[in-house]
Amino acid sequence: MTPEHASELARKICDLAPVVPVLVIKDAAQAEGLARALVKGGLPALEVTLRTPCALEAISEMAKVAGGAVGAGTLLTTQDVENAKKAGATFGVSPGATDRLLDACEANDLPLLPGAATSSEVMRLLERGYTVQKFFPAEANGGAPALKAIGAPLPQVKFCPTGGISIKNVNDYLSLSNVLCCGGSWVAPSDLVDAGDWDGIEALAREAAALKR
Repeated sequence: MTPEHASELARKICDLAPVVPVLVIKDAAQAEGLARALVKGGLPALEVTLRTPCALEAISEMAKVAGGAVGAGTLLTTQDVENAKKAGATFGVSPGATDRLLDACEANDLPLLPGAATSSEVMRLLERGYTVQKFFPAEANGGAPALKAIGAPLPQVKFCPTGGISIKNVNDYLSLSNVLCCGGSWVAPSDLVDAGDWDGIEALAREAAALKR
């Protein structure tokens, strides 16, 4: 897969909804119910971070849910990429980008949202062919004003900002011309997940899906 094709597919995923839920799954038994609630609420693109022992199993369970597109977040190594692909992930997300990680995603036909924090990192990814990127960590890097400033000389790059974004500040990002969608964990708070309150999560998803961009 070429970087250009990867970015084309990544853009289609970002276009599915204004928000991509960023999920830290601690119990794979919760994965299917959580995915169904989010998809039913209008958020079909789901990012499962590879930060817990059951993350790959959770991806496999979520991949069975009709209407959803499940991706693997926190991709750091070639092995992460291969494991995510085998588990059923249809896209990947990384906090940053290295040549080895980009090579692995391209070799495994896994569309990637590569992370960038500075204009130099954005330019380097653009030079390779990646026109859709993740801006991370968004709030710590100056938030929406910083991303707007980066977009002025680099309008051809579109972003999915992630990190510190909530219902309180998400509109600041979605109003930017270089933002396709935002990544956020607020749509699946741990207390609702632990309680199996899928109706509550569906309600949060509907609120997020209705956001303007």
